[in-house]
Amino acid sequence: MLAKLTSKNQITLPRDVVKEFKGIDYFDAVVQDGRIVLEPVRIQPVAGNLQAIREKMRRLGVSEADVAEAVRWSRQKSE
Repeated sequence: MLAKLTSKNQITLPRDVVKEFKGIDYFDAVVQDGRIVLEPVRIQPVAGNLQAIREKMRRLGVSEADVAEAVRWSRQKSE
């Protein structure tokens, strides 16, 4: 099946492909051996407690210093 890349870097997936992934709105896209590989992702909210958020940040490799730097950057006045 053919999928066309638009001028806005978007690809429309063929209907026959999409129907195999009912209820999926997001796909993780990676490049492997010169190919684009899409993997379906089910978005689930993080548990509302602080420990679950800290655990997810640890798994993602986000440190307290990273968060502090992001906050500092976001508070800079744009010139």
